[in-house]
Amino acid sequence: MEKKTNTNSGEIRRNKMGYMPMNKLLLTMSVPLMVSLLVQSLYNIVDGIFVARLSEEALTATSLVYPMQFLMIAVGIGTNVGLNALLSRRVGAKKTDEACRAATTGLILNLISAVIFSVIGIFFARSIAGLMTDDADLRELCTQYMSICVVFCYGVFLQTYAQRLLQAVGDTVMSMLSLVSGAVVNIILDPIMIFGLLGCPAMGIRGAAIATVIGQFVGAAVGLVCNRLKNPVIHVRFSGYRFNASDVKDIYRVGMPTIIMQAIGSAMTFAVNAVLMTVSTTAVAFFGAYYKLQNFLMMPMNGLGQAAIPIVGYNYGAKNRERIMQAWRCVIPAGIAIALLGTAVFMIFPRQLLGLFAASSEMLEIGVPALRIISVTFVFATFTIITGYFGSGLGNGVINMIGGAIRQLVVLVPLIWLFITFFGISHAWYAMRISELLAAAYSFISIRIEMKRKLKGLN
Repeated sequence: MEKKTNTNSGEIRRNKMGYMPMNKLLLTMSVPLMVSLLVQSLYNIVDGIFVARLSEEALTATSLVYPMQFLMIAVGIGTNVGLNALLSRRVGAKKTDEACRAATTGLILNLISAVIFSVIGIFFARSIAGLMTDDADLRELCTQYMSICVVFCYGVFLQTYAQRLLQAVGDTVMSMLSLVSGAVVNIILDPIMIFGLLGCPAMGIRGAAIATVIGQFVGAAVGLVCNRLKNPVIHVRFSGYRFNASDVKDIYRVGMPTIIMQAIGSAMTFAVNAVLMTVSTTAVAFFGAYYKLQNFLMMPMNGLGQAAIPIVGYNYGAKNRERIMQAWRCVIPAGIAIALLGTAVFMIFPRQLLGLFAASSEMLEIGVPALRIISVTFVFATFTIITGYFGSGLGNGVINMIGGAIRQLVVLVPLIWLFITFFGISHAWYAMRISELLAAAYSFISIRIEMKRKLKGLN
């Protein structure tokens, strides 16, 4: 008993989420997350830049495969967002042993998910590629890229898992180290493996996929080692472990809506690519380039939102209403300020941004006005994203799921099809303005209701 008491006392002394001034807490937790997510997104952009140097067809292939990659990442992120929220609440409630048991269950769930996707990659990669395009050469490129990324997906799940364990106790610096290490390795290996530098054979699009997988495994290894050496509270314990179905239920109560929300992004890119293929492969290539740029912009907002999950979860578990409200008053203005900066960049430099992807004159004709139209939506998207994460910290992942469905699928895809059909590709992007505005309105109403319900009676 004495040892257990000391552990909890140490946790109370060490855990900054219960006492540090909120502005400083958000800064110290979100900045490492922003940096790590920006670097992770940067290597997706770098990957696209190098692949575009092969050919526009190769860039189109990676754009077509992206929904499958996104679905895989969705399961990993969703499972571990649910785990993160659960661990934060249990740490805040001083239930350390239950947190360690949940962490062990979370590892098992991640490994099961990885095995399922690996099997899909082994047996169905070519069939899935056939659903994406009828062009034989393009289908072959899709198969080459997808089979490697999906079959060897274990690094994705383990890296995300390790990061969330660190974030659950407020250690975003070690989480950043995991992501950055994997991203840097990927960025270094990309040109070497794609173009055959330093004695390595030129592997083209396969080289891009192999570099990605190696980076993910390096990031996972660094994250797991950091947890082993630096996580003071949460540890995986197979000795004496007993499976508890309630842990799985608690993880997926938040995690499943997040998985669905993330998977909606996969469905959206698949559906939009299908619509754009009726226009041209260049339109698909542009959308892939835009999506990489947009993800890079949204990473700071995701960093803010992900920092809010453990802060809100910890203080909800500790029944501290004022700390939760302080987090709300800090995170929303910060996110909107970053979004406005992003809007300005997309408005002023659309040609330069697309030039990173060796944009043809046709892509520039489509893309320059499109980026300016879309950039107006960034403030609304930011509010929806951060609100969804905030709700997850309170144990409600549904707000995140429905907000994502409105902004990325339910409204967006039909409107893009309608606008292209009746007004042409130049008007398609106005669909994003409508869908983002409706999603932000839904999120505003829903989070107000949820906060009123959950915070009632707290100190």
